[in-house]
Amino acid sequence: MYCKNCGQKLTLRFCENEGLVPYCDTCADYMFPLFPVAVSMVVTNRAQDKILLAKHVEDDDFILFAGYIKKGENAEKTIPREIKEELGMNVVKTKFMSTRFHAKKDLLMLNFIVVVEDTPIKLKTDEIAEARWCTHDQALELIRKNTTAEFFLTNAVKELKKKI
Repeated sequence: MYCKNCGQKLTLRFCENEGLVPYCDTCADYMFPLFPVAVSMVVTNRAQDKILLAKHVEDDDFILFAGYIKKGENAEKTIPREIKEELGMNVVKTKFMSTRFHAKKDLLMLNFIVVVEDTPIKLKTDEIAEARWCTHDQALELIRKNTTAEFFLTNAVKELKKKI
């Protein structure tokens, strides 16, 4: 690992209450690891009896909608922006569910249930190849197995079934 400020190779140094932390001798500062943050969205219709899954253009599996939180933006602003960009739909309400570190992409995922208006989908076709409304059980069947998306979807379906 290298210092993000000066490029110097970092060493591990003991930091009170933190343990071993990367340290830059040149900057004389601890460099706590940083990683991106993204939202993962279980998109539902107003009745919350259908879930919208996505297939990206470079992928054959169905996954949840997701997007990176941009610098200076919070999750509450990212969700409607991403839904509008990818689906051309408006968000009615959101509910925070949980977080999970996604090691494959080295990022923290914040998961939400997102209710959208019942309007036609206008796909961003350079990113999303297909979007499909599914029942809760169909969504659980179609989602890519053993993934962060499956973990979030399973928890969301449990929550959604409590309300229906």
